[in-house]
Amino acid sequence: MGRAFVYVILGGGVAAGYAALEFTKKGVSHGELCIISEEPVAPYERPALSKGFLLPEAPARLPAFHTCVGANEERLTPKWYKEHGIELILGTRVKSADVRRKTLLTAAGETISYKFLIIATGARALKLEEFGVSGSDAENVCYLRDLADATRLADVMQTSTGGNAVVIGGGYIGMEVAASLVINKINVSMVFPEPHCMGRLFTPKIASYYEEFYQSKGVNFVKGTVLQSFVFDPDGKVTGVNLKDGTNLPADLVVVGIGIRPNTSLFEGQLTLEKGGIKVNSRLQSSNSSVYAVGDVASFPVKIFGESRRLEHVDAARKSARHAVAAIIEPDTTPEFDYLPFFYSRVFSFSWQFYGDNLGEAIYFGDFSGPSFGAYWVHKGHLVGSFLEGGSKEEYEAIAKVTRLKPAVDDLSELERQGLGFVMALSQKLPVAPVINVGSSVSAVVLEKPLYPWHATAGVVVAASIAAFAY
Repeated sequence: MGRAFVYVILGGGVAAGYAALEFTKKGVSHGELCIISEEPVAPYERPALSKGFLLPEAPARLPAFHTCVGANEERLTPKWYKEHGIELILGTRVKSADVRRKTLLTAAGETISYKFLIIATGARALKLEEFGVSGSDAENVCYLRDLADATRLADVMQTSTGGNAVVIGGGYIGMEVAASLVINKINVSMVFPEPHCMGRLFTPKIASYYEEFYQSKGVNFVKGTVLQSFVFDPDGKVTGVNLKDGTNLPADLVVVGIGIRPNTSLFEGQLTLEKGGIKVNSRLQSSNSSVYAVGDVASFPVKIFGESRRLEHVDAARKSARHAVAAIIEPDTTPEFDYLPFFYSRVFSFSWQFYGDNLGEAIYFGDFSGPSFGAYWVHKGHLVGSFLEGGSKEEYEAIAKVTRLKPAVDDLSELERQGLGFVMALSQKLPVAPVINVGSSVSAVVLEKPLYPWHATAGVVVAASIAAFAY
């Protein structure tokens, strides 16, 4: 028993939806394309799970956030796939792959063959048991990676109003879920090993700005320690957490955000792996010419840095998916994938963007007690990263253009004095670049640095605005 397709997308996350839309734009014929996903629903905008989905009033639910609404494009409902002749093979696990024979074998025993395969398998959440702590199966211990996780978390939150929540992890998931919990009138303690939140991106100065804001909302930060064990009641429900430093915290709900691992197991020993993901070239093509990888699972060349990186970033997933499709359909006219890492976030009334890398010395500008401030990172005499809080559309476009240029910086004091004026002046001398539509999406740049085991977070982005539903 089996089916054959010209194009197969393995994985049903954000990248899959954007790849499907690009295939239709490139004129794929009915019956040529299928998407195989373990989830029972069509691809959706995953960032919505930690924002609008967790709102206490009028929470977002499917079909509202199917792809590709996050980039202000069509909303691809199951009906859309049917109308475009795209086969959705949902609720289906692929148990083995043979890239030499170009076949996939499902858990149900069906063989699916392809001419071209796009791997969009994303990543899985790390579990506590992988670090020697049991308790993930308790009814009030939650993770957040897919729709089922979000549904479970929302249900537990409804029964925890006025109670205590402990968030394990101070990165993207931790910060964003903490904001949701506060809005749901739940007391929050955040536990992480670093001296400040977003330890792999923010400097202490930048982190303090946001920590003070979270503290003003009632969030309690417990830094420099990790979870050691849970306290259970006779029914197996968690009632508290014990930390390695001896601290004990009451808990009606625990949310764990301690990192992810790319889903590469099907292709180990068959494709070249790098930096935890599947190594691809500037066309997103793997070591097997018929197999492409996109999104969280792909380690691709980042031209601006002259090295390969694996970026866990919703924008990177969207753009890499589209580029892979173009490279497959139009190989002779598709340029190299030239991506500038960036992330964007809204934290209640705040909003900020970061482009490039946080390598080197941080040079601050603006008023940290006011509505707008920022930082540049200078490495080996060149500006390699830019951060801006409270900027305008034009200012964000300017820091993106200039960061991509990597201009030489001879005088750090002068750069500090000019502040935002440095990129604004320089950007006026550059050719007009396409506007980057970040909308309200949350993005995360994963930097290749040593990770604390309790804080190998799924990204390095502080919480996006929970006050307004965004993708």
